[in-house]
Amino acid sequence: MNLRPRRSEPPRVDITPLIDVVFLMLIFFMVSTTFDKQTQLKVDLPKASSSEVADDTADKIDITIDAQGHFYVNERELVKHDPETLRRTMDKIADGRPDLPIIVSGDRNAPLQSMMTVLDVAAQLGMSRLSFVARQSDEPDVE
Repeated sequence: MNLRPRRSEPPRVDITPLIDVVFLMLIFFMVSTTFDKQTQLKVDLPKASSSEVADDTADKIDITIDAQGHFYVNERELVKHDPETLRRTMDKIADGRPDLPIIVSGDRNAPLQSMMTVLDVAAQLGMSRLSFVARQSDEPDVE
């Protein structure tokens, strides 16, 4: 019989499960994080008091109008900023689908003629699903 005192080993903490949990949390937060759409074009959106949110579908035509009235379709600037070029571009993207939604983001200082050009071209192509983007206003704009 062995009666010698046992040598006690220092307690060890196994951190492998901790690393696994941290890694799974990292993956969860990476997958569940929403990313804002970052555009390279600076557009000052007009304010609106309505809280209706446009749906974010993959098949859409995104038209941006800057303060000078230049058109950007799906974040690409048109070579010429005339109605015919806009019509050809929209027709090519729509590919014969008149029910394709059109999202128009216009600078608050954009010329009204540019907005009317988008409406006119969409009507010529038989497209009627237009939405205009505005940022939510917190307080009434006094100017």
